[in-house]
Amino acid sequence: MKQQLILLLFVIANVTTSVQAQSDKDNPSEEGLIKISIMYPYEEGKKFDMDYYKTKHMPMVAGYLGSNLVRYTIEKGLASGIPNQPLPYMAIGTFYVKNLAEYQASIAPHRDAIRADIPRYTNVVPVILVSEVVK
Repeated sequence: MKQQLILLLFVIANVTTSVQAQSDKDNPSEEGLIKISIMYPYEEGKKFDMDYYKTKHMPMVAGYLGSNLVRYTIEKGLASGIPNQPLPYMAIGTFYVKNLAEYQASIAPHRDAIRADIPRYTNVVPVILVSEVVK
């Protein structure tokens, strides 16, 4: 009986380890990537055209980044994390890239085009945060 219990625990431990290993393969670590977050603060009366941002602006910028781009995300703000407080951001666009210098070099020649496109989807000045993913 004791041997069967030990064997059962061993099998459960191996299955759990296998499931975790598969999960890690399916969700590779973003550790070490550079994350560029473009945040659009919520302001009463301001506009944000999510459809344009999703179908035109972000794909345009992503196209400039080439193979340095790992992925990008678009988030639509829904609520504040504090009840009865205003929404902090209407939207956040995020690029995950491998190399900051390469990102800056690929964006620089297109900076004017990127800035000229902003009024097509918003009248809010974005806040940009560049960070490194540590976990």
